[in-house]
Amino acid sequence: MSGIHTPDENEFDAITELWEASVRATHDFLGDEDIAWLRPRIRNEYLGAVTLRVFRDDDGVIRGFLGVSPGNVEMLFVAPEARRQGIGATLLAYAVRELDCVGVDVNEQNPQALAFYRREGFEVTGRSELDGQGRPFPILHMRLATAKPTASAGSTATPAADAV
Repeated sequence: MSGIHTPDENEFDAITELWEASVRATHDFLGDEDIAWLRPRIRNEYLGAVTLRVFRDDDGVIRGFLGVSPGNVEMLFVAPEARRQGIGATLLAYAVRELDCVGVDVNEQNPQALAFYRREGFEVTGRSELDGQGRPFPILHMRLATAKPTASAGSTATPAADAV
């Protein structure tokens, strides 16, 4: 049962819990009020707005998830206790290979995510001073180095995909 699967909507609560744990472990620039503001949006808006995949361990427990829009990784989060086990890289490789993703937006204040995407072959192609919700969290637009350029500099559909 381990590997990448399409989740059911009844798993959105568990995915949101994983999102929050991951964000608390990696996004020290976000305060409790930021997370409280984002949490219902993640659960009720963003998860349903993307093509969603989860990574399950051998026991069927969700250890990471990926949300994409056409051409872009919008969300990639791994449970804190499951980090550095290849789950993020597996989900990203799936997004590139199976879902044709070549772009990702990363919070500038998350150097771990920036380093991860660079290791996976992405390069910074632009920067926005504000995040997709208009808040003062700068976003770095990244693109797979082997991808052909497009007119789009990045997506603002959901929070940056940077908690790997």
